[in-house]
Amino acid sequence: MTLELGGRGSGDGSTAIIWRGRTLTYADLDAAVEQWPHLPAHGVRSHDASALDLPEALICVFAAARQGSAVRVEDPAIRPDRTDEPSPDAFLLVATSGSTGRPKPLERTAASWIDSFPEFTEITGIRPTDTVLITGPLHATMHLFAALHALWLGACITDDPSQATAVHAVPAVLRDVLHRMPRARIAVAAGAGLDDAAAQTISAQKIRLVEYYGSAEMSLVAARVTGEHTSLRLLRDVEARIEDGYLEVRSPYSALGVTGWFGVGDLAELKGRELLVHGRGDAAINVGGTTVIAEDVERILTTLDGVRAAAAIGTPHAVLGETVSAVVELDGSRDLDLVRADARAIMAKEALPRRWTVVPQLPRTASGKIARKALQ
Repeated sequence: MTLELGGRGSGDGSTAIIWRGRTLTYADLDAAVEQWPHLPAHGVRSHDASALDLPEALICVFAAARQGSAVRVEDPAIRPDRTDEPSPDAFLLVATSGSTGRPKPLERTAASWIDSFPEFTEITGIRPTDTVLITGPLHATMHLFAALHALWLGACITDDPSQATAVHAVPAVLRDVLHRMPRARIAVAAGAGLDDAAAQTISAQKIRLVEYYGSAEMSLVAARVTGEHTSLRLLRDVEARIEDGYLEVRSPYSALGVTGWFGVGDLAELKGRELLVHGRGDAAINVGGTTVIAEDVERILTTLDGVRAAAAIGTPHAVLGETVSAVVELDGSRDLDLVRADARAIMAKEALPRRWTVVPQLPRTASGKIARKALQ
């Protein structure tokens, strides 16, 4: 299976992209892909879409697919180190998010994403008639995946929330952007766990809420539709197991060079095909012998009135080993003392932050994930 534009022909006038007031039909897009410069016969074997605006970046990606070459889609500010020419099988040259350090370079075949598109379409319910909101830069792989899936399907992508019927976003962005999407019918959350209160609020708006779990190395691993499933469910061709509490995955959707069982780095539980992810193992905080998962603390804190966003990290302690510290963004409706009182009323003592820091804005990666390295 190859990456093509939604089965569209050169005469198709359906809208493919609405971006910064500019509209491209599928006919426009197809023509631009055909006209994109070919790589020279000798020398560099990869196009570079990293610094291009979104429409041109996607034209470059589809052109690379047609030409059988590779394409770089990386953050121009913090590119991963690449010392060798890409593998002959490589199509996408991407990177990990860099949430815990410098991004790691990855190579993908086209099939490693495209082969999952039919099942992803089935799970999400996104249709060719949808307009999909892209909420972040393409060098964050969840946004690139969302854009390529939509154009493969024949849908439209946009940066205008008022026109969008579907959206892909991390939870922090999703909670905000849905207020500006009057036509929303599908919301896809990824990159971090969505707290139950937010999930219920979104579902109550008659929006189909889909959560999926994956990684840059493994792509899609598991997904669930809120209201239909209580737990994430592994995709049909994905296998998983738990070793010493950590999740390992084997998948046909993995990046090049990732073979056999791959340790994702998350603490998790597995019951048959149902997956419960607790969070990053490197974000586990050992409080006097009790393991506190940072993401669990963050989910609780973000449900408190007055908290717009929150992060939890471990702080060294002479007796307990570590204690929990909270870094929060407040929305201005309540002061920190009231927030702390609410936290004391509902949180276990081991998980309750002992140190609180208020910041105007949490450090985040381009994809919207909390940048834990910067927090530390």
